[in-house]
Amino acid sequence: MKKNHVEVWDNCLSVIKDNIHYQSFKTWFEPISPLKLDNNVLTIQVPSQFFYEWLEEHYISLLKKTITKELGSDGRLEYSIIMDSSTTNKEPYSIKVPTSNRKDTKNPAVAMPIDLNKGKSRDIPNPFIIPGLKKIKVQSQLVDSYSFERFIEGDCNRLARSAGYAVAENPGRTSFNPLYLYSNVGLGKTHLAHAIGLQVKNNFPNLTVLYVSTEQFMAQYIESVRNNNQNDFVHFYQMIDVLIVDDIQFLAGKEKTQDVFFHVFNYLHQKSKQIIISSDKAPVEMKGMEPRLLSRFKWGLAADLQIPDLETRIAILQKRIYSDGIDVPYEVIEYLAYSVTTNVRELEGALISIMAQSSLNKKAINLDLAHQMIDKFVKSTSKEISIDYIQKAVCDYFNLPVDIINSKTRKREIVQARQLAMYFSKKHTKSSLATIGMHCGNKDHATVLHACRTVNNLVETDKQFRVYVEELDKKIKL
Repeated sequence: MKKNHVEVWDNCLSVIKDNIHYQSFKTWFEPISPLKLDNNVLTIQVPSQFFYEWLEEHYISLLKKTITKELGSDGRLEYSIIMDSSTTNKEPYSIKVPTSNRKDTKNPAVAMPIDLNKGKSRDIPNPFIIPGLKKIKVQSQLVDSYSFERFIEGDCNRLARSAGYAVAENPGRTSFNPLYLYSNVGLGKTHLAHAIGLQVKNNFPNLTVLYVSTEQFMAQYIESVRNNNQNDFVHFYQMIDVLIVDDIQFLAGKEKTQDVFFHVFNYLHQKSKQIIISSDKAPVEMKGMEPRLLSRFKWGLAADLQIPDLETRIAILQKRIYSDGIDVPYEVIEYLAYSVTTNVRELEGALISIMAQSSLNKKAINLDLAHQMIDKFVKSTSKEISIDYIQKAVCDYFNLPVDIINSKTRKREIVQARQLAMYFSKKHTKSSLATIGMHCGNKDHATVLHACRTVNNLVETDKQFRVYVEELDKKIKL
């Protein structure tokens, strides 16, 4: 009786299941679907290029034996890979079994992982220890102040924070492996990465957690090549339970270091160890990275951290002030939050500058001091004026609450304030008319254009209104 593709693959699975660990079977074989059996060639579909590479690297011998058992010596296996949407190649990637000898294609500089649980253990050098000093236990390199308690959650980072906390509660056992955090500079990805590591240490004291910058990793690898102990370098990293690698974008163009990191990544992922990576770019925007490494970055969850909104910026400042045990008037906090919108690092830097000026010169922290410091700080950081800041300046000038400017009321003074906010937003920001309208009461671009024309007409015909505009312009550019 002629066998069909489903029956043949089921028979293969029954053999494979008896020869590998149950968790490995669930991870690497249950997701596979048999597609067809034609002329003794069984075609199976795998979820990604990553899957194909892993099967070929770790289970080629087992697959060859099971296919031969089911289909005879002339039996062959082909893979149909579900390609990424970014590729234009629609043909399934196929390869025959038997393949070339895998041992011949391995990088000789990276040996197979040693089994640390069998036989007599040996002392593996710790790349974080300076030669000549006493060898100590692996230090996590985590910063205690970068905890979840000090990480302010908002709409800008909620997904990343939630995923990070889930990882900390169950490292290596969630679908967020690796957890890839990305954002522009100063938006909290390093803080969040440390927070995850600290929480893991609290929850699982026996796990080895390590934070390392990509620059450190590269320097250690170069040193291992110089000392001819690359294998020890790799084995050290394979002992880590939770590996946090910061600023992975610096690996771009470093082919040898990428190859070593690739092997470390594969080993840790196979052993269900947690990997956390941070970058200033999304995986799809990374240049100079090997495709096989990028495919692994996409294996888990990629979560971005965006620029915090006004409420989150105020909360960040309040948290910092509370932690430092100082007293800062709310109007100063609000002014800072409106003035510095680029990133959290600059926001906290502005606050530290004000506190330092107050302490050194024995001045009270007030709005005048904030104006002086922000003026210097803004010039040194080339800050762009934001729509939020303009709205705040206009409302303060006319003694109106900020939220009323975005309401539907048609009172003359409020409509005029809204039109001025639109006018100055067009003048002082690079935002589109549609964006300005959305921030000013969810209006369309035509309303913004009308507001700008109205303000220009009033400036030419109304002396008092011209005074308003000139004074506001100076206030906004302070």
